[in-house]
Amino acid sequence: MLFQKNIEPRCAYCKKGISLDEEQILCSRKGVVDPGGSCRGFRYDPLKRIPKKPVVANFSRWKQEDFTL
Repeated sequence: MLFQKNIEPRCAYCKKGISLDEEQILCSRKGVVDPGGSCRGFRYDPLKRIPKKPVVANFSRWKQEDFTL
């Protein structure tokens, strides 16, 4: 998922941006910008992107009989 070809451009994970805090990115092209913004100079950096946490499986609705043959 991190190395997909069709990543939505966001300043939060652009190679040209440096995170000042959670609400501001310092861009080498545009200056201080919003992390959700983007521009035509976007270059994807997979190391800056934090993937979503996987969903925890809920087995409470299943009984032990459902897992036997």
